[in-house]
Amino acid sequence: MTLSDAVYLALGVGALGAAVVPRLVFRRPLSMPMVFVAAGALAALLPWGIPVVDPVDDRLWVEHATEVCVIVSLMGAGLALNRPVGLRRWRGPWRLLGIGLPLTIAFAAATAAPLLAWPLAPALLLAAVLSPTDPVLAAEVRVGEPTDEKDDEDEVRFTLTAEAGLNDGLAFPFVLGAVALAAAAGQDGGSWGWLGRWFLVDVLVRIGVGVALGILVGRLLGLMFFRAPQRWLRLSEHMEGFVALGATFFAYGVTELAGGYGFLAVFVTACTVRAAEHSHGYHRVLHEFTEQVERLITVFLLFLLGGYLVSEGLAELSWRGAVVAVLLVVVLRPLAGWLCQLGMPVARRERLVTALFGIRGIGSIFYLAYALGHTDAFAPYARELWAVVGFTVLLSVLLHGAAATPVIRRLDRLRDAGRQ
Repeated sequence: MTLSDAVYLALGVGALGAAVVPRLVFRRPLSMPMVFVAAGALAALLPWGIPVVDPVDDRLWVEHATEVCVIVSLMGAGLALNRPVGLRRWRGPWRLLGIGLPLTIAFAAATAAPLLAWPLAPALLLAAVLSPTDPVLAAEVRVGEPTDEKDDEDEVRFTLTAEAGLNDGLAFPFVLGAVALAAAAGQDGGSWGWLGRWFLVDVLVRIGVGVALGILVGRLLGLMFFRAPQRWLRLSEHMEGFVALGATFFAYGVTELAGGYGFLAVFVTACTVRAAEHSHGYHRVLHEFTEQVERLITVFLLFLLGGYLVSEGLAELSWRGAVVAVLLVVVLRPLAGWLCQLGMPVARRERLVTALFGIRGIGSIFYLAYALGHTDAFAPYARELWAVVGFTVLLSVLLHGAAATPVIRRLDRLRDAGRQ
């Protein structure tokens, strides 16, 4: 059997597994990510000479594969949300984004810098790439498929889904801030002259462009899907799911070309398309297609992650890096998530679950690959950065994957009991 034959076999097994495993682990303290990370680890340990992806040498490939996975996931998350956007309706996500995200980054950077004995720039980069809740691996705590009701989502699932959809774009300024800080430190010993341009361009302008183009593209697509005068342009009547990929790539591409944050634009586009004709059944078709594509890509990436961790990642992980990862997952994100929700009219147990389930995942891998490709200043830290990020994702997959099903089921039972 040649290597290419083994690859085809692995792809076939993976695709079939992507269909079977979610049903196999349903209502069990397991998750699909746990199964495929373990499968990748096991495959790398077998004496078959299976190639293992090295994220340092194969950085460009890793960046673009994770990029596609995240933007497809963002489209699906936006289409699934039933609750219209609003200040009061979305106060949970706004709190997590406006207060929880910066707090998580500050806590993580302040922890990583002294523990790892790193300068501020790589510590800030590590904190920034690990700050956003991942829209890809959070399937157990996300909202389900689109429905006709506008207020049928429980607060925990809704808040975590909306947070994951938006913070993948809003973490980008902090990643770029770390890159700018590293470049400035290398040029003139630590000048802060870059800060003004970073705030003006990377924060205000690029976020503004992402939101504006997301709304514009979403409205244009909404008109085309549901109200086009020509029937051949009214795509909702043809019910073809692959159109979701066209919408995803179009929104992302046009926004990136315009200098905005494409991640943010894709999620805003999805929410805007959903609002154009809220109760139309075409949203479910689009959502189901994106979910299937996302699942296939995720299985592939998780398999590779498992192989990387057992072959290289865990060997390059220091105990200090492991401590940073554990603190981030079990202390820093929960603390920031709890603090930012103080004063909200939400049950204490729901605030606690929302704070605890800040899942790290594929988005973090993309951000790190992106940052390492835009400056050589992080090269001395690249191996350990990958090791810490990979271990953090593994830790999140195991802890959150095992806890999500029983915790969310208990919340549902308590919520149903309170309504009776």
